[in-house]
Amino acid sequence: MTHSGPVAHTGPEPQRAGSVHDVASALAGHTAQRDASTAQRTRRVVLASLGVLQDQKASSRRSRALAVLAALLFLVVLAPPFCWIGDILIEEERISSFVGQLTIWGLFVLTALIGAAIVAGWLRRRS
Repeated sequence: MTHSGPVAHTGPEPQRAGSVHDVASALAGHTAQRDASTAQRTRRVVLASLGVLQDQKASSRRSRALAVLAALLFLVVLAPPFCWIGDILIEEERISSFVGQLTIWGLFVLTALIGAAIVAGWLRRRS
């Protein structure tokens, strides 16, 4: 038992015909220019993103190298005065002597100068 009356459309037919036409033209190669421009645009975006990632990686490596250099320089500059202060304090067994007090004040001044140089460099980099 079949119904011979009008058939109701469930979806818009013009869109379906348009999509079939798009698929047919794509298979025939009529959209090659559009596909090539999309591929070029995608290639440019990917290369730009790669450049940004490489810049970030290089900046990270540079920052790490500067941090290691600063730590080594800090140790090389401050390790001898600390050892010298330790030797003086062990030999004299007190801080109240003139040499012991001068040594400790010299260490404070040296540490303050290095800290000021680090802060000045940090502020100059931020501005």
